[in-house]
Amino acid sequence: MPLSRLILIAACLGLLSCSIVETTYDVTVGTLKLGYTVTKFAGKTVYHVGRFTYTVVMAPLSWALTNDDIESIDGLPPKEAIRQGRVKTSPYVVKGKRYVPMSVEEARTYRETGMASWYGYETYHQEDGHMTANGEAFDPNGLNAAHKHLPLPTFVRVVNLENKREIIVRVNDRGPFVDGRIIDLSAGAAKKLGFYNKGTARVLVEAVELEG
Repeated sequence: MPLSRLILIAACLGLLSCSIVETTYDVTVGTLKLGYTVTKFAGKTVYHVGRFTYTVVMAPLSWALTNDDIESIDGLPPKEAIRQGRVKTSPYVVKGKRYVPMSVEEARTYRETGMASWYGYETYHQEDGHMTANGEAFDPNGLNAAHKHLPLPTFVRVVNLENKREIIVRVNDRGPFVDGRIIDLSAGAAKKLGFYNKGTARVLVEAVELEG
């Protein structure tokens, strides 16, 4: 067998042995810009973006992650990466697959159409709270979301293309790790978009740039 062919086969085998790096997001021209205000008090940070309000509270490190399949973030155990603040655009591993988030600059013009689902039902029935992938307390009734590639946190507009309802959500978690889905919303967000009972909906997701 020619040496060049042996080298090619060896290179292919090497690629197969590596973790998969997912880069399925789209970046397009155009940015949605909205004004906002921030208020901080008693350990909480409250964002007012348009007609929507988001209350952010950091979770105790003793709380479980909403997605316990996250094996590492930036090469560290997830909670250590969270403690060190090494989460925003850091690569992370889920079930042996390595995901590389987009940069903050790329995220400014992110726009994508696909299927949305919602998550967090099990947290309603558990005593302790849960922590998102950036260390915030997960609020199943809030306007929150999980995304595989956006920096944490990022605000995005989500439009339900089936009924034209739309909201702004704060992406503060990782997921969904299910083929064919681009975003996981909290139960509260799914209710506002009108697909809580159905479970999934076709949506448009686009980044929101905050202007203070």
